[in-house]
Amino acid sequence: MFYDTGCYGRVMVGGMPVEVAGNLAALPGEWLEYDPDEGAIVVRHIQPSAGPSLPTIAGELVRILSEIPGALHSRIHGGDLFVHTERALQLVRLRVEPGGAVKIAWAHPDYARARRQPYVRGAEPLADPRVQRLNGRVRFLAEDAAAAAQALEATADSFEGLYPEGECRVSAGAAGTVETDLADVNLDVDVLMEAVQRLAKPGTVTGQVEVSSFAGEAPERYARFVFDGGQTFIQRPVLWGAEG
Repeated sequence: MFYDTGCYGRVMVGGMPVEVAGNLAALPGEWLEYDPDEGAIVVRHIQPSAGPSLPTIAGELVRILSEIPGALHSRIHGGDLFVHTERALQLVRLRVEPGGAVKIAWAHPDYARARRQPYVRGAEPLADPRVQRLNGRVRFLAEDAAAAAQALEATADSFEGLYPEGECRVSAGAAGTVETDLADVNLDVDVLMEAVQRLAKPGTVTGQVEVSSFAGEAPERYARFVFDGGQTFIQRPVLWGAEG
């Protein structure tokens, strides 16, 4: 299974009087519990395997917070709980702000404001290669454009993914130009980049490729690769509207 439902994160409640901490720790819950040693609302180690997660987790979070007397709300530091829902396969953030205000937001991946940084292979978690969905366009110059185009097309055709669909169009043009258009192609982006770097003249690669998933993996693993100025950059989508 490539999409993992469930919850992660924590909410720092801060130091509570012994009696209040004891009451919070004694509250029943399927997903969440209060850890008096950490002074935090945490996700239980053993999570339920059935039932709607989001309403249950939201209800348990509010229940725990509601047991904190109003005079102690100023001690709540806050934090985030992230929920992967079951049916809609969405990422939802439950944010507790300092003082105890609760806000809920659904992730909407957006690259328009995403920061770019140099890509280091293996340093960034991506969708499982077997289910990666690639979209984009890459151009470069090659010594033998026809041979390079044929080799790149063979690389895409020979990849053994779980979703053999989509379209990879590779064309050789004048002056050694090779252009690749990817439309919902099941291909490992690292395999693609290795082939491009092997076939292209140094410093000639341009374009961008977006990596998502055919299997509904959470958007934390989505990325956009940008080829510019002889370098390869990665961008992570902004998931929440208020982020920069």
